[in-house]
Order: sequence, then structure tokens, then C-alpha cells
Amino acid sequence: MHRHDASIEVLTQAVLRYAVERMRLDPPPLDTSRPATDLAAMAGRTVTPAGIGGLEALRVFGDVLAPACISVDHPRFLSFVPAAPTEASILFDLVVGASSIYAGSWLEGAGAVFAENEALRHLADLVGFGPDAGGVFVSGGTAGNLSALIAARARWRARASGRLDRVRGLVIGSSNAHSSIAAAGRAMDVDVVDAVADERGRLDGAAVDAAVAALPDADRERLFAVVATSGTTNAGVIDDLDGIAAVCERLGVWMHVDGAYGGAGLLAPSVRDRYRGIERADSFIVDPHKWLFAPFDSCALVYRDPLEARRAHTQHAEYLDVLHEPGGDDADQDWNPSDFAHHLSRRARGLPFWFSLATHGTDAYRDAVETTLTVAHAGAQLIRDAPHLELIMEPELSVVLFRRLGWGPSQYRAWSDRLLRDGVAFVTPTGWAGETVLRICVVNPRTTVDDLAVLVDSLAAEVVS
Repeated sequence: MHRHDASIEVLTQAVLRYAVERMRLDPPPLDTSRPATDLAAMAGRTVTPAGIGGLEALRVFGDVLAPACISVDHPRFLSFVPAAPTEASILFDLVVGASSIYAGSWLEGAGAVFAENEALRHLADLVGFGPDAGGVFVSGGTAGNLSALIAARARWRARASGRLDRVRGLVIGSSNAHSSIAAAGRAMDVDVVDAVADERGRLDGAAVDAAVAALPDADRERLFAVVATSGTTNAGVIDDLDGIAAVCERLGVWMHVDGAYGGAGLLAPSVRDRYRGIERADSFIVDPHKWLFAPFDSCALVYRDPLEARRAHTQHAEYLDVLHEPGGDDADQDWNPSDFAHHLSRRARGLPFWFSLATHGTDAYRDAVETTLTVAHAGAQLIRDAPHLELIMEPELSVVLFRRLGWGPSQYRAWSDRLLRDGVAFVTPTGWAGETVLRICVVNPRTTVDDLAVLVDSLAAEVVS
């Protein structure tokens, strides 16, 4: 089973051929989801005592299972936050899997960790963190937010010299924050208090101040972190990072910035000024698998002072002690990625992003992000010009919210289902201020203004009962 024999050589060529042919599709088929009963009938039993063989398993995947997965990299996949990995990052994802690298420690994965740290350094520089900043790649924004808040709570308790070790902590977020913040609160058993965002969904320093003032005196000491967002998932809005930072500094609490989607906008000179104050944060996340053109799954978690995170996350066990022995003059010898988040085992998930950055250069990344911003804003203009549509707000990044005049939830859903069924586009309704509306998110540089015009025209022609 583990030998590279003739049958594995044949399978290797088949898998590589499939991967190359998939990458050559421009665009790939949009495909669609299918019920489990359909898939069971079409695929049959795939896990059997004797095995079905690699070529047959690949056939089932290519003919049955892959077409039942919506292609997130399709230029008209505009729901949620799409992905658009570069060919270089996809190819290197194959290399990462083939290389069998354990990337939880410097001892076992020094070369991989070094490369990941190069990519993290670039992101830390974009944020404006100092030379001591660093972090780790985790699986996604949920894991990144949780790990950052664990570090924040650990610092809060350490500063109290044990007095707060049994006190339940408290986090202030936003009424428009990502759902992972509430999930982190449940996982950590801490209270999450929502400060009130404005009509655009933007949180500012005054709202955080008001949320703190509304806390009972006994609760104010429980506050250990404030979470701001640089690019809300639903509307692409950037919070008042400078104002929130000033409140955090005055109160002496940790400021975390969730930039899972919108943090990539830091690369674009056209919107860079909207992130003013992000350099004052204690931690920051951005997902390369969203708007930084890497494959799933990858979230960069960066700390201004990574030693705070190391004190919170380092695991101790007899067999792990070797990882934390003094490593000589090279400070990197003690840089174990497992020390900076709530994990131990990890693949080198930052390497595909590093390889693509190294291959194409940061200028190409800047230009690609600017391209998506240009297309999104041109799409907003198409909506303004369409008499049957109404723009809800001016887009700040690459999310566009709008309504089809005269429609309700059933019409939106029927239109969305038809576009997916016909292989035209994937655009799902969302909610805004209690109303069902439409939302498109452009992160794929291959998405064009013409693609968005197709949607606008279909909404004019569509008659749904």
C-alpha cells in the first residue's frame, strides 16, 4: 500500500493529468450541489473491503463527486466570499502534500516555517507592525479569531497576577461582527457584548466607549479585548480602527482586527487609507484563501508581540520538551508554529501562498486586488443605472449590496436557483436591516464587468411569480 509500484505510477500520471486539465478550464464549469440520495445512486459503494482501485476512485470523483461541488473559483461565483487561487499556489499545494512536512515545529519543518514566516512578514509590514511581529497560518478565520482571543485573555490574567484566573472574561465586538466571534465566546466560555454599529454596519470608537460605559462596574474589569473588523463579510465595511484603537489603549485592553475577507485590501493603494489605525492593533487575521489567491485552507494570524501568544498557547508534555530547549544563537530555532495558536499538528498551509507571492511578486498581488475593486465599483455603477435595481450603499471594498425593486424573498430565491441550475452564476440573497436583498462579492480577477452585466440584465428580464 505504501510502495511506489507500477500501479501507483499509472495513478500518479492520471491524478496529475486531472489536476492540469482542471486548471486549464477557463472558466471551469460552475456545477451545482446534489442531494445525498442522488450521489449514493450515482457513486455506489466507494469504501469496500477490497478497495475499488485508484483509477476507479478517480473516475467516481471526476464524473460524480466533483460536479456536485460548486466551483468557488468560477468568475460568476459571487456569493459568500469566493476564492481564486493562482495556478502557482494550486501546483504548490500538490507539492506540500507530496512532501510530507510536519510544520508544527522548527525542529521538524524549519525550511517550511522559514518560508511561511517570509509571507507573514510581508503581511505584518502591510499592517504596519514592527520588526518583532510574527504569527502562524491556521485553518481559517474562525481558528484565527479564537486563537487571538485566547492570547488576549491570557495577557489579561497574567497582568492581574492570578487575581482574575477564575473570573469569566468579557469581549466587546460589534453587532455586525462575523459569527465566529460569538462562537469563540462560547468555546472560551466568555461573554461577548455587541457594541452598536451604525447604519452602514460600521463600528466606531464612540460606540465602543458607550458599550463600556453601559457595563456594570463589576463587569468592566472583566473586559480583556475589543474586536474590530476590516471588511465585514456581509457589506465589506471597515470599522473605525483608529478610534477603536484609542479606546483600547486608554483602557489597556487587547485590540484584535478580523480582516479575514477585507484585510487583503491593505495591498491596494486606492483604499489603504481606510485602514488607518490597524497598526495599533495587538493581533490581526487575513485569509489568503479568500482575497489573496491561495487555495483552501489558510488564515494568517499575526501578532504585534508574538511572545504574548507563545505564553498563552505553548503546550507542555514530556515528548514536546525537546522543542523548547535553547536553540543556540538563531532566534528562529525556537519559532514553533504550534506555539502561536490553539493547535499542535499542522500542515504547512502557508506554503502555497508563499510560493505564489514568491513566483509573481507583491506588485502583481497589488494589481490583482485593484482589479477586483475596479470591477466591483463598476458593477455598482451598473446597478445605479438600472431602473429595476437600487444600490443600498456605496461599496467600500468589493462587496456590493443592492435590491431588485418589487421583489420579496421568494423571487430572490427562485432567481438565484435558476441561475445556478442553468450554470450562469451563483448569487445568493442575504439580509440587510431585516430585508432580503442581493449581495455580490468580487475577489476573482477573472470576474469582468460583463459578468456583472449578465446579472443585471437577467434581473430586468426575470419575471417570478
